[in-house]
Amino acid sequence: MNSSELLENEYSGGFAGYVREAGEVNLIEELEISLHAFIKFVQNIPMDKFDYRYAEGKWTIKDIIQHIIDTERIFAYRALRFSRYDKTPLQSFDENEYVENTNSNGRSIQDLLTEFSALRHSNLLFYKSLSAEQLKAIGTASNNLISVRALGFVIIGHQKHHQNVFQERYL
Repeated sequence: MNSSELLENEYSGGFAGYVREAGEVNLIEELEISLHAFIKFVQNIPMDKFDYRYAEGKWTIKDIIQHIIDTERIFAYRALRFSRYDKTPLQSFDENEYVENTNSNGRSIQDLLTEFSALRHSNLLFYKSLSAEQLKAIGTASNNLISVRALGFVIIGHQKHHQNVFQERYL
């Protein structure tokens, strides 16, 4: 399934930017490719940059990696609920509260990347298990409609967005 196959009614609001950021890609292939590209990218960051903040109150690279993990976990949970035709509207989450309540800066980069890899592999298996109908299932998250397959592209786009932030503001 390619991102060009998404219909206009499958995502809205703040999700649209992440779908665009994912690019014109195949969902399953890009979930795997972007996993390896991200790990390689992070492994090439100088060690002294992982705890760097480009301004007071901004997150460190470790904070952002933990944020990517937490957010992917939440998006995948939403996809699971919607793929099972659960119509319960799901609330948004406060990303700043999540980052404030982690121990990301006390963790090693290897631990963070291992967790990210395990989570992404799990999500790859989940997405591979879904039928065409389940991929098209739509639910409400953060007061916006979104399909299961659109959430997959949001996962990819969110990761790419933060990788771009690393390059622009941290390196």
